[in-house]
Amino acid sequence: MNSVERVLIVNADDFGRSPGVNAGIAACHERGIVTSATLMVRWPDAVQAGAYAADHANDFSVGLHFDLGEWHYVAGEWRERYTVVPSEDAEAVRAELDRQLVRFVELVGRPPTHLDSHQHVHRDPRIGRVMADAGRRLGIPVRQQSDQIAYSGLFFGQDGNGEPLPHLVSLEALLSIFAELPVGTTELGCHPGLVDDVPGYGAERILEAQVLCDPRARAALVQHGVRLSSFPLPAAEASAGSEQA
Repeated sequence: MNSVERVLIVNADDFGRSPGVNAGIAACHERGIVTSATLMVRWPDAVQAGAYAADHANDFSVGLHFDLGEWHYVAGEWRERYTVVPSEDAEAVRAELDRQLVRFVELVGRPPTHLDSHQHVHRDPRIGRVMADAGRRLGIPVRQQSDQIAYSGLFFGQDGNGEPLPHLVSLEALLSIFAELPVGTTELGCHPGLVDDVPGYGAERILEAQVLCDPRARAALVQHGVRLSSFPLPAAEASAGSEQA
């Protein structure tokens, strides 16, 4: 890669979370600028998402969106919608990550190209260490733990308390992100959907999908000299593929 090149991976989180999310991610990949996704393997619609990922292996990287639970902000405090295993139990977290990695391969037919977590729970150092170990073992990057890939979460339509901020997922906001991308590779997180069928972040997903599919977004990338890319295959898988070629 050219040392002064700017490369952008547009990664859609929550793949498999609902039919609307699956449809939104597929549309934004086929008609927009989404190049990658992370899969929530515990949900029923992960089966459909995994099949889509398997069918688009050549141009669509798919990682694991490690799912330990979900929280929402109500009446001035964060409350859990569900919890998979206790985040303070490192062994339980490790075992759950291994289960979700096995399920990922069952659904997609290949290992993940990268790792991140639902609602960024791996910012907790206890969970982050478990995910770092898995990333090293698999030879794949973990969000915000890679020296080679920066992460931007600026394209998100709520504040830290779940209040809607639709101007942050407007076309103008996206174009501003493009204009200010640093040299090197950046992963831009997004959460598109075609219908409002996920509690807590639903209407915003529809706005995101509209913007990510807007032809002006792709034109702006060309204007700013930004190259779209996806996460590379893990080294072992890439080597196997080259040997078979």
